[in-house]
Amino acid sequence: MDFHFTYRPVDEASAREFLQWKYDPPYELYNYSPDNFESDLAYHLDPDNNIFSMYKDEELVGYCSFGQDARVRGGDYAEAALDIGLMIKPSLTGQGLGSDFVKNIVQYAISEFQASKLRVTILESNLRAQRVWEKNGFHKTSSFCRGTDQLPFVILIKDV
Repeated sequence: MDFHFTYRPVDEASAREFLQWKYDPPYELYNYSPDNFESDLAYHLDPDNNIFSMYKDEELVGYCSFGQDARVRGGDYAEAALDIGLMIKPSLTGQGLGSDFVKNIVQYAISEFQASKLRVTILESNLRAQRVWEKNGFHKTSSFCRGTDQLPFVILIKDV
């Protein structure tokens, strides 16, 4: 797969699609609840949340966010950095494509936001994602438990 993506501010069609993506265990924690569909849709369509759909040849392959949306309650975000959130279409996960996704989104973040430091927050049990980001120059700086349910997360940073 050639990893040049087109990034577009999320629209209703793409949000409706990715809100229905279903991840298999142990990644089912990333599934959205159908009970909250309308409020999740409204949230993702709010331009203040900096959420973008990622396309490859007009196919929705992922979505990402920059800034506040990519943060998790309970983390220490005092250090200045651009926060990145990334979700990959379930059918594309586990195939060794993560590093190409990360390289692409890092390039986009640097060019679009003129970021000098990037940060990601990852569920501690998602070792696959941690390895991908670390392979792309990110390093762990801290860990914490999310305030709402005490799930453990790690924060990784990269200077650019």
